[in-house]
Amino acid sequence: MNGPANQKPKNTETETDDVLYSAQVRCEGSRYTLTVTDTVRDTVQVFPVAKKAVDRLPYYLDMLKSKLT
Repeated sequence: MNGPANQKPKNTETETDDVLYSAQVRCEGSRYTLTVTDTVRDTVQVFPVAKKAVDRLPYYLDMLKSKLT
């Protein structure tokens, strides 16, 4: 297996960092959902996601990374 899934992320977190938001993509059978946790407002939102969007996530993440660096 090649690509971002096998790459070790650079550790940019410290013990004093506060997680403001987190997101998870989950697969149950053939259904995909995006779960976004907002720890600031103490809310969780769940959205259905198309497989096509899940397949494109590495592209979107690379695009975001290139804009931030």
